[in-house]
Amino acid sequence: MAELESARRIAYAPTPFSTWLGIVCLFVLFGVIVLAVVGPSPRGTDYEETRAKKRIEQLKTLREESQKELTTYAWLDKNKGVARIPIDRAMEVTVADLAQKKPAPAGPIATPPVQTTSPSPAASPPSGAAQPAQPSKPAASPAGQNAASPPPAAQQSAPSPASPAPATTP
Repeated sequence: MAELESARRIAYAPTPFSTWLGIVCLFVLFGVIVLAVVGPSPRGTDYEETRAKKRIEQLKTLREESQKELTTYAWLDKNKGVARIPIDRAMEVTVADLAQKKPAPAGPIATPPVQTTSPSPAASPPSGAAQPAQPSKPAASPAGQNAASPPPAAQQSAPSPASPAPATTP
């Protein structure tokens, strides 16, 4: 039992002040050495300037390559017959090709079905007020077609099930 007591006393013995003083002195010495080595050296302006010059050179090279690709002819895949042409020439060819084609009319515009609901008696105008005349035909669509009749293309062929608009209107 006495051995256990002496082991506890050794394990939990207070550290002398000189040990703490020595540890603090080692940290201070380490800090002084680091400052002596790093302190007088330049603060990296040279390094940043070098990196900036390298980035500028890379950007210049990239722009030159891009400009070369946009302004020269080259084969992309000779076996398939795919070539690269200058962008100015590509625009000229595209404009000439589009100028030769006749504009095609757009497909039919799907209009939402007209809902005919009778007004409720509470919402009806007073009996003394003039009621607007009901048109016998629905209003014409912007294309000049009657809204009640489907477009000519829809009259010729049956509507496909994937069509977003119904083929007939009420």
